[in-house]
Amino acid sequence: MTTKTKDRAALLALTLVLAGCGQQAAAPAENAEAKEAEGVVHLTAQQIEAAGIALVRPTAGAGTLSLPATIESDPQATQVVSAAIGGRVVALNRNLGEGIRRGEIIAVIESRDAAGLRAEVEAAQARANLARSNLTREERLFALKVSPERDLIAARTAMTEASIALRLAGQQLSAAGVGGGSLNRIGIVAPIGGQVTARSVVLGQTVAPDAELFRIANLGRVAINLSLTPADAGRVRIGTPVEVRAGARSTTARVQFVSPVLDSATRLVPAVALLENGGGIWRPGEPVTAILQVGASGKAVSIPDSAIQTVEGKTSVFVRTKDGFRAVPVTVASRVGGMATVTGLSGREELAVEGSFTLKAELAKGEAEHGGH
Repeated sequence: MTTKTKDRAALLALTLVLAGCGQQAAAPAENAEAKEAEGVVHLTAQQIEAAGIALVRPTAGAGTLSLPATIESDPQATQVVSAAIGGRVVALNRNLGEGIRRGEIIAVIESRDAAGLRAEVEAAQARANLARSNLTREERLFALKVSPERDLIAARTAMTEASIALRLAGQQLSAAGVGGGSLNRIGIVAPIGGQVTARSVVLGQTVAPDAELFRIANLGRVAINLSLTPADAGRVRIGTPVEVRAGARSTTARVQFVSPVLDSATRLVPAVALLENGGGIWRPGEPVTAILQVGASGKAVSIPDSAIQTVEGKTSVFVRTKDGFRAVPVTVASRVGGMATVTGLSGREELAVEGSFTLKAELAKGEAEHGGH
């Protein structure tokens, strides 16, 4: 049975109960006016039971804020592995989900550019060796007073220039990669340790310079992306505890960042909490519920969403009284998972849950009948 069907059935039951109550029908008109003005629906315990109205008490919720969130890789522990030079992929040493240590070769690219870089290093090394030999000879001849000082200075200058050229060629080769096994191959190394979370190429594929090959993430710590209203963001601080729930699993994280500006698209405040994930049980992309331990302007309690109705334009709940129910305005702080965090209640009340819609309808009906006189 759907919720709307249940509400219609409860409304019918309540109408029949009230219609059969002669005492209610005989109530003076002025008394009915006072009841309607107060947002009161008078029912006995027997009538409440006959109408199928279920009651619930609020649960402690002071200082909490529940939000839907998503597990993401820690941005500071995630890195893209790209090809510094273009060429053909001839080796892929890791698959998705496999672990890798920093500095290990993760792919090999075959390229004419790689051959050029290696050749430049070898040529620079040869020039440096020749310059060093010439400098040694000139130093010996100058010591024997056979060669003038200007020849010695020229040899020293040539040696310095050759050393600079060799160092530059080595740096260019290092920036492109290492190893690979042959003159025209470059090995791409892992910049960090972790797990391969994405692979953008296949064997034999030709890639352009700076093309993304892999993404590596250290999932020992993951991030939780939150979106806060400006009002809620004012109650969240760096270090605020966050309870993370997904099904039967739960753990604790802490807020590490609260943006000082609103997101231009959502007009909400981005925030990030970090969660230690040593066991690897939390996976990036997984939806979770984040419960932040924050201060509240008033006492906040948690109630079922179905207890909330709109009465005379105000968000309200129906509170059990000794004579029936009274509509009490509340302020909703957040809604998640069928529950709402509200202020405006003491927490000791009994609230109508199943059948609260029928109470709203009966209250509106009474006000309409009185307004027609």
